[in-house]
Amino acid sequence: MSNEQFLYCSHEDFVKESVIADRPLLDLIREIQHIYKSDNRPWVVGFSGGKDSTVVLSLIYMALKTLALDDRHKHVYVVSSDTRVETPVVVDMIHEVLGSINSQSPIDEIPMSAHAVTPDTDQTFWSNLLGKGYPAPTKAFRWCTERMKIDPVSEFIKDKVARFGEVVVALGSRRQESSTRAQVIARHRIEGSALGRHSSLQNAYTYMPIEYWSSDDVWEYLMSAPRPWGGSNRVLFELYKGSNAGECPLVIDTNTPSCGNSRFGCWTCTVVTQDKAIEGLVNTGEDWMRPLLEFRNQLHESSLPENKTEYRNYKRRTGKVTFARGAIDDDSSTATRHVPGPYWMKYRKEWLRALLEIERTIRDGGRDLELIGRDELQVIRQQWLKDPNEPDWIDSLPKIYSEVYPHDQIEWIRNDAGAFTAPDAEILGSLELEHGVPAALIMKLIDAELSFSGLSRRKGILDELQKVLEQDWGGLDEALERHSSPRHSDAYKVAFESLKSEVDGLLK
Repeated sequence: MSNEQFLYCSHEDFVKESVIADRPLLDLIREIQHIYKSDNRPWVVGFSGGKDSTVVLSLIYMALKTLALDDRHKHVYVVSSDTRVETPVVVDMIHEVLGSINSQSPIDEIPMSAHAVTPDTDQTFWSNLLGKGYPAPTKAFRWCTERMKIDPVSEFIKDKVARFGEVVVALGSRRQESSTRAQVIARHRIEGSALGRHSSLQNAYTYMPIEYWSSDDVWEYLMSAPRPWGGSNRVLFELYKGSNAGECPLVIDTNTPSCGNSRFGCWTCTVVTQDKAIEGLVNTGEDWMRPLLEFRNQLHESSLPENKTEYRNYKRRTGKVTFARGAIDDDSSTATRHVPGPYWMKYRKEWLRALLEIERTIRDGGRDLELIGRDELQVIRQQWLKDPNEPDWIDSLPKIYSEVYPHDQIEWIRNDAGAFTAPDAEILGSLELEHGVPAALIMKLIDAELSFSGLSRRKGILDELQKVLEQDWGGLDEALERHSSPRHSDAYKVAFESLKSEVDGLLK
């Protein structure tokens, strides 16, 4: 679709002549201009790359472009959340828009700049899933949204609040998206104003210019005129075509619903059973993304209730076996159930290797794509070395990387996680088979001892040793027995407390 194929030759002509959602579009543009001019609060425009946020960004850009130069008195920040696992073709489109805004706005003398925000390296999807062993997100445990979307955008907004006192956040939210969204919008609306209060950020106010638009209204706008910063919405239209999914809005609070079934979400999202968005992309010609879909499906399979015991450690990251009361399957009655812990280390290693191999294959095919950041690999390596249940004392990650990328060297952070090497682990492993004492238990006890070495006063070492010994070192069956018969470990506790008191007396 070329620009000549639009119904209107220019954005200005379309704005002057159109009526959308029973309101002249020119009237909405004037409203945006009036709110913009009414105070000194800078604006933050949430941009996800989807149809709704593209319309809002376009409207605001057009409103400023047709405003007198003297009235363009405050800055507009366009912020886009890059979770680092966004659908690759969407990332390319978003970067193109942000780049166009930053290059065209100075030419048009519009005080606007575009920014992409990302989660902290230790809070990314891979740092949590592969590093800490967090299970793939589900509806019941959607740990990803706050870490990867809400926090980075909130920090950006809070920074502007700290600098300017207050800000206005413009969003592409629409009442027709869901009844829940409509209730949230209504609940935070300031009476007699087009603005609402942000649900969680102080001194931040929300503005939703297309609140009453339908999906058809949105598409009428997008396909009727070129974008005011240049180009067309053809790529956006092609991404939506053939998919039943909507967009993933810029998430600024926990009231925003999951977008795992959407065109504009994370390619790793396992909140839904079937990712129609990625399937749609594959079926419409993006066949190079098929390995990503298969990898995502494997992660989803690991989150199914019947597979939890296979993929996940029976202990939590505390080293303890945890039980909770809750419903069992579809039964309305409750019972004590075992709560599994993080993914086993062997699966994390397998998935990292598979992810790197997919990335390398895609790169060999001519696409400059990074599925996992090298800074994330540094964090994951440290998390593996210090894992509370299965510390990777043989330091596997650099070897995995070098086997997939033999000609690519990374300067790894010095290994200061512990005193053990691969030969040490091998020796203790053979002793475990011979004597039945877990090698990890011995390693942790020695680590605790070494952490107190050289200190003039070693008071507290017994507390540290006790923490190690009180972890669940037997199998799941033993933990279940202890849970049902707490007296099973009473003798150990009495003996240890007696020894602790005796040694404490000597150390005083």
